[in-house]
Amino acid sequence: MADEPTPAQKALGAFAPKLVQLTDEVLFGDVWERPGLSPRDRSLITVTTLAALYRPEQLGNHLRRALENGLTKDELVEALTHLAFYAGWPTAMSAITQLKDIVESRDNG
Repeated sequence: MADEPTPAQKALGAFAPKLVQLTDEVLFGDVWERPGLSPRDRSLITVTTLAALYRPEQLGNHLRRALENGLTKDELVEALTHLAFYAGWPTAMSAITQLKDIVESRDNG
């Protein structure tokens, strides 16, 4: 049985195969698997960076991954609240809104 396609393969595999390959093999296959930080810590760094840089199209997936990697809703709310003072209020509010939608859909799904 063939392996299930990765999220990147599903989204962009036919359109940008090299970018998908680098995403799957280098970013998630190497960088995310390095022993220096736990997946939980990598998720916290990634979520706060994506929120601070206002990258909402990538943030949702990483918020979900952060929850899967052991961060709690309360920890993510706290991190994004803290971020508001450094990256801007609108940025934090947008990220919190995405997190709220994700948590509510998980609770109702």
